Amino acid sequence: MSLALRVGQGFDVHPFVEGRRLVLGGVEVPYHLGLAGHSDADVLIHAICDALLGAAGMGDIGHHFPDSDAAYAGVDSTKLLAQVVRLLAEAGWRLGNVDATVVAQRPKLAPYIDAMRARLAEVLAVAQAQINIKATTTEKLGFCGRGEGIAAQAVVLISR
Repeated sequence: MSLALRVGQGFDVHPFVEGRRLVLGGVEVPYHLGLAGHSDADVLIHAICDALLGAAGMGDIGHHFPDSDAAYAGVDSTKLLAQVVRLLAEAGWRLGNVDATVVAQRPKLAPYIDAMRARLAEVLAVAQAQINIKATTTEKLGFCGRGEGIAAQAVVLISR
């Protein structure tokens, strides 16, 4: 079989709400607000899931884990990511790398990036060097800049 490479891109966004934990990249980030969503609303993992599924031509996170399914209510998104990894492996795909960006005016995420990389590498069963995460602000522009929520985007390379 010849080597096949595919690139996938994912994007997700969730608004802030009171009374929930803030989880990004499978790591709890101390903050007075969390993200609203059917699962734990981990925007970073959701963007990575969509990127992986897209690269493999397998739809998106909403197709595999619909918010209409009570089984996914409050679920830890690392479990969703692990299922995506299993689906890709069954189809003969393996991860080359992840490059992701989290867009948030606050909280400051730099102190948590290494923990996110380590957690994602563990769930994805790859070396931490294959995971890159960046955090940026929008210079107080738009909903992220006003502190109303967080967005994330991810690009992945997979091979067969």
